[in-house]
Amino acid sequence: MSGLQDQIQDSKERFQDWMADRKDSKGGSGRIIIWLVVLYLLVAVIVGMFWSQEPDNFNVEASANTLAEEMGVQPVRGFTTTATLMEITETMLYKPGGYLSNDIFPPGVWLDNIPSWEFGVLVQVRDFSRALRKDFSRSQSQSTEDKDLEIAEPQLHFDGNSWLVPDSEGEYERGLDALQSYLTRLSDPNEPTAQFYARADNLRQWLLDVETRLGSLSQRLSASDGTGVAPASSLRRR
Repeated sequence: MSGLQDQIQDSKERFQDWMADRKDSKGGSGRIIIWLVVLYLLVAVIVGMFWSQEPDNFNVEASANTLAEEMGVQPVRGFTTTATLMEITETMLYKPGGYLSNDIFPPGVWLDNIPSWEFGVLVQVRDFSRALRKDFSRSQSQSTEDKDLEIAEPQLHFDGNSWLVPDSEGEYERGLDALQSYLTRLSDPNEPTAQFYARADNLRQWLLDVETRLGSLSQRLSASDGTGVAPASSLRRR
């Protein structure tokens, strides 16, 4: 009987020792996890500050000439316009941090200034890609749409908040590829299917779209300052 009690007591002590070891192990692991989380958040804050810098402006003509040299072609009518559309889109996608509007993890999910900038860029890219497809690349309303711009325009209108499959960046890159194909054909004197018609009526239609956008922005600005009225002079200052 005494031997049985000793075995029970010994088993009890071993169990208590095992539980104590587990507790110490969990405490150490917990501290490590906490420090790793703190370190991650600290790095994310620093990286987020770097990502929050707005991209620099670029010289439109110089950028187009550089692209023409890389392609080994001479800039033709519409080359600079199309190259600028591509450069703006590439800047949005490939700036430090990449495209942030669809991020779901820190630091991208914490940022708001650059995603707001991206939204403004997207609006302009979408408006002009639509104008390029339906106006500038066609001799008249009854003419056939350009095959590459038929792809580029809807790709650039893809949802800007999609992060899984398909992701926004991948869809916009397909739009860029289609724009590059259009630009290559536009620069080829032996390729008559790609055209750019720099007519006043085409420009006027796009400017009307810009005017509509600015009108909406004016209303938002006037609502934000509480007066309900946004004088033209104050709008220009902003």
